[in-house]
Amino acid sequence: MADTSLLLNRTSFGDPANAGNTLTTDEALALLHEWVPNEKLQLHMKQVGAVMKAWAMEREGLPEAEAHQWWLAGVLHDADWDLYPTEHCRRIIEELERRHIDPIVMQCIASHGPRHFGVEPQTKMDKMIYVFDELSGFIHASALIRPTKYDGMDVKSVQKKLKNLAFAAQVNRDEIADAVSRIDVPLEEIIGFVIEKQKEVG
Repeated sequence: MADTSLLLNRTSFGDPANAGNTLTTDEALALLHEWVPNEKLQLHMKQVGAVMKAWAMEREGLPEAEAHQWWLAGVLHDADWDLYPTEHCRRIIEELERRHIDPIVMQCIASHGPRHFGVEPQTKMDKMIYVFDELSGFIHASALIRPTKYDGMDVKSVQKKLKNLAFAAQVNRDEIADAVSRIDVPLEEIIGFVIEKQKEVG
């Protein structure tokens, strides 16, 4: 039976009148460090944010301002996991609503785990955070066991580890497959992109 404890029970977030409103990079990172004591989780969120922004600019051709929203959703998607695990991701969405942030940022955050939060990814931004979340963590775990970390890491080695269910067992392979099935980009291409962009973060 599916765990329904994190269901948000809503699919509308924020006020459309706040379209275009965002947090600055400094404001977002201050919120991240205030809410997330765990440095490993901080790194994961920064990695997802970096990959999201890179994809928005390089693959979607979006301007900096729109790509910043992709980064913001990525860098804050797990902001309440450390302190409020039973209210993930309700707390961070409520905080961003309180700050009058553009609804598309909250929609994206709510979409990063449809089986958990009950919100289906709609936009490309939504779909990509769902794609990158689990895969980012998996690729980082793969890098940590290599002497050269990200340097020289190839796509095939990651794909091989994905098939080894004993490795990084906490990573949900079904969610990765479901996420990738929603976009028109092969898994190997996504893996290569994450490796390239994520290594710049750590």
